[in-house]
Amino acid sequence: MAFGPPALGYDRAITVFSPDGKLYQVEYAAENVRKGWTTVALKTDNVGVLVAEKRRISSLIDMNSIAKIFMVDSHMGASFAGLAADGRILIDYARREALNYRFVYDEPADVEYVVKSVCDVKQLYTQHAGVRPFGVSLIFLGKDRRGIHVYKTEINGYYFAYLALAVGSGEQPAMEYLEKNYRKDISKKDTIELALKALRAATEEGLAPELIEIGVVTLEEGVFRKLSYEETAGYVMESGVGK
Repeated sequence: MAFGPPALGYDRAITVFSPDGKLYQVEYAAENVRKGWTTVALKTDNVGVLVAEKRRISSLIDMNSIAKIFMVDSHMGASFAGLAADGRILIDYARREALNYRFVYDEPADVEYVVKSVCDVKQLYTQHAGVRPFGVSLIFLGKDRRGIHVYKTEINGYYFAYLALAVGSGEQPAMEYLEKNYRKDISKKDTIELALKALRAATEEGLAPELIEIGVVTLEEGVFRKLSYEETAGYVMESGVGK
């Protein structure tokens, strides 16, 4: 009697568990994340940094029109690795949740509250027939009343808090660099340079300022902002990771 591949039949619907307890559609969606553009995030005692790469997929594309780091609220930003369309939709949802919270309670939402709201939606798309999981992992960086936080959302709707992490195609070398060099007691400048060097470890060539984005939030100011091209170019040059 001939047998097909182990996943045959169990990957045709999101609601069907395989005999070994897996949802294959969720695992397939996670493959999108592993092939995505690399993003690095970390927090130290006084600052949080988000660094994301952009790739020139065509010589005719205006790279200024491509965004990889997004502001969710004045105190919080996000990036993603995986299917960009899914990331855009979930970030828009996060923005609505943050704004609704601010409207109702007249104060900024906790970072974890927004992350949990997004993960609730992601989890729903792993249990209903006729839908597919979101093929994207989001990284949230923000400062709230409890300090600076870095969160990563998983495909299955779970989430974790991190001191430092990387996602995307360069996750492994970037994580190895962070594990060897991460420290909590460093300055804002050194934190940004550490994130850039981790991203550099995940790329074959040096970093070009026009092909990366940097988001920063400090404990003192509590405001998330994207650095300008001039600021980004300065950090790239000072850290020695440029082309």
